[in-house]
This record gives sequence, structure tokens and C-alpha cells, in this order.
Amino acid sequence: MCGIVGIVEASGAVDGALVTRLRDRLTHRGPDDAGTWLEANVGLGHRRLSIIDLSAEGHQPMVSACGRYVIVYNGEIYNFNELRARLTSVAWRGHSDSEVLLEAIAAWGVETTLQRCVGMFAFAVYDRTRGELTLARDALGIKPLYYGWCGRRFVFASELGALDVLPWSDRAICRDALASMLRYSNVPAPYSIYEGISKLVPGTLVRLDTRTATVGEVPAPHVYWTPRTQLSLPPRERSAEALDEQGLELLRGAVTSQMVADVPLGAFLSGGIDSSLVVALMQESAGEPVKTFTIGFDNAAYDEATAARRVAAHLGTAHTELVMGEQALLDATTELPALCDEPFGDSSILPTYLVSRLAREHVTVCLSGDGGDELFWGYNRYPWCERVWARLERVPLPVRHFAARVLRAAPVEAIARHLPSVGFPGRAGRLNDKLARVADVLEYRNQADVYLDFMSHWKDPNGVVIGGREQITVYRDADHWTTELPMWRRMATQDLLAYLPNDILTKVDRASMRVGLESRVPLLDHRLVEFCMALPESELRGYGEPKRMLKRLLARFVPRSLTDRPKQGFGVPMADWLRAPLKVWATDLLTRQRLVDDGYLEPTAILNMLDDHLKRRADWSAALWNVLMFQSWLETRRKRA
Repeated sequence: MCGIVGIVEASGAVDGALVTRLRDRLTHRGPDDAGTWLEANVGLGHRRLSIIDLSAEGHQPMVSACGRYVIVYNGEIYNFNELRARLTSVAWRGHSDSEVLLEAIAAWGVETTLQRCVGMFAFAVYDRTRGELTLARDALGIKPLYYGWCGRRFVFASELGALDVLPWSDRAICRDALASMLRYSNVPAPYSIYEGISKLVPGTLVRLDTRTATVGEVPAPHVYWTPRTQLSLPPRERSAEALDEQGLELLRGAVTSQMVADVPLGAFLSGGIDSSLVVALMQESAGEPVKTFTIGFDNAAYDEATAARRVAAHLGTAHTELVMGEQALLDATTELPALCDEPFGDSSILPTYLVSRLAREHVTVCLSGDGGDELFWGYNRYPWCERVWARLERVPLPVRHFAARVLRAAPVEAIARHLPSVGFPGRAGRLNDKLARVADVLEYRNQADVYLDFMSHWKDPNGVVIGGREQITVYRDADHWTTELPMWRRMATQDLLAYLPNDILTKVDRASMRVGLESRVPLLDHRLVEFCMALPESELRGYGEPKRMLKRLLARFVPRSLTDRPKQGFGVPMADWLRAPLKVWATDLLTRQRLVDDGYLEPTAILNMLDDHLKRRADWSAALWNVLMFQSWLETRRKRA
């Protein structure tokens, strides 16, 4: 796992010192080695976390044997030995997957190589003959890559924070991206928090002609893989037993291939279905106890340590558990702006960072169970949204719209005055919020509106961000998601395309790479994803039981009594924190004068929400946390400047 950067100058020679400065802002991603390659107007930089082939033969930037191609690469190609065997004419210098990827590109071209690779990656390869720079990102978006024009320089980097070293006077914050961040807790690809800088969308590549590129013009991404392709295929109508065997074979292959490393390896273990199955398959193929790691908390409502401990004992892993007090989590909040180089509002990054830090004391690579909820219909929100829509669609839309108008016109002040007489602590503002919420639900036009609303922390972020107009995402693209796709399938696919790469995988990448730990996700082997996308409905959510296949497979290794428990998120008690230990910090970031002076957010709605939350009239912790993460990021950015 590594960090990559690059600069293409529109005119003149590239500044090698500047490339080095960009590169070294990513030292945390690659503490073991560093390299820079320069030619004319192109400069490439690399920070290396050595995982496979620890020798100097794995050093990057790497030039192909023919001398035509130069690559900087972040990630792992899990089937590199298979690809290596097919490249029979290459005189190999080392044993790294980086060299295999580079020589495959030299032999087959970028797109053919991408079709043949199994792995997680983001890379830039420069064709010295054609003067063409190609950027590519893995199929599911496990590894990040930002790119765009900064003045007269085209730049790219693994993390947005690397660009802070550029002499870039017009680094404007994108208000549209900020509006999307308030809604989703993240800035969704292809956007970034900065104007003119994009995230490369998963499963795509971008080509730039470095000799004729026009300043400010960015080529459109080209899609080489998408899970959408699988939606048009007929489901796999086979027996549950046959599907189980095929699924287990794919899972076993993914786990085994991702255990290849020349450094110590372990796994995150929560005691849930996904991570337990990954660890079980690791232990099955390992010659010694697998190292597993869990963070426990002294708040039982958020603690997974007991379940993980039981699974670890049953499987015989070498288990390490660290119980953290509330203060350790609170202290870690000060590190969030450094962890996330653009505003990021998923508070579960805190425990993810702490368990990564724990694991890094013992290993350099960790496998996780991320992706199981999106692939096997595991989120509780899926059946909840289906039930809501099933009730709403029984009532004609005109009737619902009429009822919504009645609620919005209700004499709230008069109603609130009479509520105390019947024992209800009436408050006009709170009642108005509740009636408005019901009216919003009644106005849902279709299934997509239901799920968009559930995924939204701010329902109307355009009204909060001054001058903001949020961008279209897969959750809001009415033209893309037709009614022909069942609601259950659409929700999970939208999450696979958006929530997974923009939130879950971003969280894991930033938290683990901050401590120099490589995190691998075997459930997101794209071949397994293709298999899951074609599974029949009965195997994903039949008979009211999500993850049916995973549960059957896990039962071969772990008794159901150890994992059969309600789904528990990896979260923190944010609602209580904002009312007590973080109250002073939050109220200081959200003063009216500060919000006015910054000029990005409309203060009244935010301060009313904060007041309601502090006085326990409502739980607005998720929405407020998004605002606080932007304000905290903005303060850190200002201090760096």
C-alpha cells in the first residue's frame, strides 16, 4: 500500500522539488521508501509501504523493461502470479506485483490489463512514446485517486491533502460539494471539496495527452467495469446447495489470495457474520493461529468485544483486544481533520482508526469483512424502507399531497397551546418539525424518494449552504433508476456504487493508512461481486432473513449461537457527546458570528437545530456532526495556510 502523486506542466519543465514535496505529504501512506521520476513536463512521485517483495526491485516509480512505460501504483494485484505466468517473454527483475502490473500494461495495454487484474489499486502510468498519462482506479473504489488542474498544472494524488503544498491561489471550496457532504456525510465521487479537483470514479480510467492538453480541460472518464452490467443478466437459478458451493469457492479463493504478503498479517474481527466468515476462512488455510484484533468500549451499547472474543476462541485465533474508555475516543476527535483531507462526517471512523492503530502494533496487513452488507442485503434500512413504501403506495399520490398541504397549513401555535392540557409538553417549533416531517414522507413520489430521504442527514442542504446546489448522485438520478428494477435490488446497488466507496471504503482507507496499515477486503473481489449481483432474491433476503447464504456458510465453521445477534453498527454515542463532553467544542465552532464570518453556512437553521439537540427536544447529532466536521476541517485548513 502506498501513496502516489504526479504533476504535468502545461508549459515548461516540471519542478522536481515540488513533486517531492507533494510526495512527502503522503509519508504516512508509505513510510518505507520514496522515489521521484522526472522527464520534460511530467513528474511522478511515490511513497512505499512494502508488502510484497521488500527488496529494492519493488522501488517506484518503476520503468518497464522496454523503457516505454513508467508507473506509480498504490494497491495490490492479488492474481499477479497468474498474470506473471502468462507473460512468458519478460525477463523479470524482482517479485513484486508492481512489476507484473507494469509489464502487463506494456504487453497488453491498459484496458486489457485492467480486465485481467483482480485487486485493489489506483495507479498512473505514463507512455513516454505517446506522451499519454493514464489514471485508473479499481472496480469497487477501494483505493482513492484525486486529479484535476491547479492553475497551469495538471495534478493527481492519493489524498487531497497532498495538494496543499501547491502554490495554488484559487483553491476555492466547492459549495455544491459541501451541500452534498451535508446530505450524505461525505463528498461523493466524482466531486471533491475543491473546485476543479475530482475523484476518479470506481471502475474508470482517464487519459491525458501531456503534450497537447488544454489548461482546465479534463478528459471524461472511461468505464471499464461496473456492477450495473450484472443487473441485466438472469438470476442464477440453481439449488441453494450448488450456490453455496460456488459462493464458498469464490470466497475461499478471495481470502487465500489476499493472505499473500511478505510482512505480518492479521484481521479485524467484530464477531459479526462478515468478519467472522473472513477470519474462519483465513484460519482454515493458515498454518498457525491468525492474529485478530478488536476494540472494546466501556459503553455496552457500542461494544462488540464480547462477541468477537467468543468467535476468536472458537476459531483458535491469536486474539488481541483493547478496551477503550470514552476519553480515548474523545481525544481522537482532534485527529479527524488530519485523518480526512476533506470534510467527512461518518463518526465511526473514530473506532476504525483506533482498531487500526492497535493492529499496526502487531501486523502490517489486515483483512476486513467490509462489503457484506451491500452484497448480501445486510442493512436494517433495506426492509424498513420497503415497509414504508408498501404503506405509502396504497394511498394515491394526489391524496397524499393534499394531506401534506393540510399538515403544512396547520395552526401549529394554537395546537401547541392546548397540548399541555392533555399531558403533552407542547412546543410549537418541535410540533412544526414533526408535522413537516410527516408531510415530507407523504410527498414521496416513488421508491427512490424513500431511500434518498433515509440516506439524507440534511433533507434540504441547498437551504443551508450559501450559494450551494448539490450535485446529482446515483441516489437522485431519476433517469437512471427505472421502476423495472425492484426496490430491494436498487437500494443495495446504489449503496454499492456510492455509499460503499464514498463512505465505508474512504473511512477504512484513511484510518488504516494514517498508521501505515494496509487493509484488504476479500468480499469485494469483483468476481464475487458479479456472483452476488446475479443471485436470486431468495438467497439475498428470502423469508425475511438477510445474508442467508453467508449465514449458512459461516455455520460450517462457527455455531450460529455465537453470531446470531441483532446487527450492531461500529459507532459512537455522538448524541450524548454533543450534549456533554463535546458541547463546548461544538458550540465554539458553531457561533453565529463564526458562521457569518466564514460565509459558507446559513446560521439560523444550524443554531436552531443545535438548541433543540442540546435541550433534548430531538436528536440531530448526525446532521450537526456533518456541519462540525466541515467547520473543524475549515479551521485546520486555515491554520495550515
